[in-house]
Amino acid sequence: MTRPRTTRLRRPLLAGATAVTALAVTAGLVAASSEPADAAAKPELSLIAATGSLTLTSWKEDPGVYLDLGTYLTTEGTPLELKVTRKSYKDPVTVTQTVYEGGRAKAKKLPAGTVKDFSGLPGFVRVTLTDKAGRKVLDRTEDFCPNNASGRVRPDAPATSKYPESCPTNPFTLGSVWGVEKGWAANTYGGSYSAPVQLAAGTYTAKVGVAKKYRDLFGIADKPATVKVTVQERSYEDESGSAGAAGRSATAGGHAGHGAAHAPQTAHAGHGPGHAPTPARAAAPVTSGAGPTYNAGHGPLRAAPPALPWALKKDQAARATRVGDTSGQTDGSRKAPAQRPQPQRPAGKPSVPDVPKPDLRSLPAYGIVISDGERDVPGKDYLAFSANVWNAGPAQLVVDGFRSPGKAKMDAYQYFYDAKGKQVGYTPTGTMEWDPRPGHMHWHFTDFASYRLLKADQKEAVRSGKEAFCLANTDAVDYTVKNANWHPYNTDLSTACGEENAISVREVLDVGSGDTYTQDLPGQSFDITGVPNGTYYIQVLANPEKRLKESDLNNNSALRKIVLGGKPGKRTVTVPAHELVNAN
Repeated sequence: MTRPRTTRLRRPLLAGATAVTALAVTAGLVAASSEPADAAAKPELSLIAATGSLTLTSWKEDPGVYLDLGTYLTTEGTPLELKVTRKSYKDPVTVTQTVYEGGRAKAKKLPAGTVKDFSGLPGFVRVTLTDKAGRKVLDRTEDFCPNNASGRVRPDAPATSKYPESCPTNPFTLGSVWGVEKGWAANTYGGSYSAPVQLAAGTYTAKVGVAKKYRDLFGIADKPATVKVTVQERSYEDESGSAGAAGRSATAGGHAGHGAAHAPQTAHAGHGPGHAPTPARAAAPVTSGAGPTYNAGHGPLRAAPPALPWALKKDQAARATRVGDTSGQTDGSRKAPAQRPQPQRPAGKPSVPDVPKPDLRSLPAYGIVISDGERDVPGKDYLAFSANVWNAGPAQLVVDGFRSPGKAKMDAYQYFYDAKGKQVGYTPTGTMEWDPRPGHMHWHFTDFASYRLLKADQKEAVRSGKEAFCLANTDAVDYTVKNANWHPYNTDLSTACGEENAISVREVLDVGSGDTYTQDLPGQSFDITGVPNGTYYIQVLANPEKRLKESDLNNNSALRKIVLGGKPGKRTVTVPAHELVNAN
């Protein structure tokens, strides 16, 4: 498969094999130490509008206007930094703000109920729209992810933002970091999470203001932004050339309404065969400060709230109803390719030194549905689900594969590093194999995880045939753990796991991130055709053969309770809440 070229990349802290030295400089330490000693005690926040007027498009064939009004939250003095966590799935999500006193970072706990999940601050802005006659045609609130598409507002601001580029939506997220860098601005638009508005062609006045509870909480002035909006109606048929849906997205912005042109995207659909190339997405609005990059995930979730608001309405609806790998999840909008493997296979005696190691943990299964395996298999019922194995650190999981000339498989090695990022050991850890099936077409590391359907007594009933994987950082599971990397590489499946002619491959699961696989195809999902109705558990098991060296092997299994019912050909599945997480 031809790799699409990346149009915008963020430089790693260190390139190639030495990139693991990022472990020695954690994102949290950078955040705590980057402020001067005389820094203000709290950020000085304000709402601004990038423009006083703009034009939005309503497509006749796909009616609705997406209100990216170019309003931003800016901060001076110190960054706005929020850490969002939960102790366990039995506990509610809480949020603390990092404030500075005498240049020292301190955690200020915000009121209970400030946030409900990890997707952003609920009801942060209020948007009203009045028509030319002064009639109010819209009055609604919008949620806000501080990690939204952003840019600098002054030339002496930090060149890059240290914060992640989106807010996670995996239902089993454990910890997240949100932030607006000082001298930067974060888009308040809800992107693919915002419903379109039915508006006739004409002129309107939009008023956007921060909700009172957040003005009081963060000390934001009550100064709403006003934007004159012109809505124009257009038709796909009127568009010249052969752009089609992709051209509509790029030329007119599709969802975003302001996107720059961008070539159709043909990156991997993920970890399931039989998936067609992903349709092209609209680029970021020109007011956002972001380039035409894309979210990288491959689970069944919608795009992360809008590090880039590119999802077309019809495509978003298709993803919501489709079981299988999709193009966009929760690890940020940038398209980050793989790190480079060592130039040659390791030499000398293998050793497992006493240095920090990764800690692989499983999340409970989610996205659980009855499926036909995305193909018509007469008389067959499948139980499809999504599963995630993540790395709680404090060290990256780094695995290189090397192929001897003419060999079909690669020999895989796990590497170990000291606190300065120097490689101090390695050990053989199985193999990598090329998967030629459409939708894969990359190198899989064998025996990374396994999936089992257990009976009510937790004895095995069915085992998934899927155990080999391309490792990619698709989900920000907990960015508050030690050494979490807020800007991981290996997020882009089209480059993360090599091509067929590769002589070597490096696959990395970074600290704080996880890799979601949808088990929806025959041979991956559970064949429940002959499985009786009743109570079962889906087990997600990381490192099943214990070939990978970890700091803890006792937290590799996660169970999710389900209840099967129905009749052959019309099976049903009921998914009870997992403690406080009520997501199937």
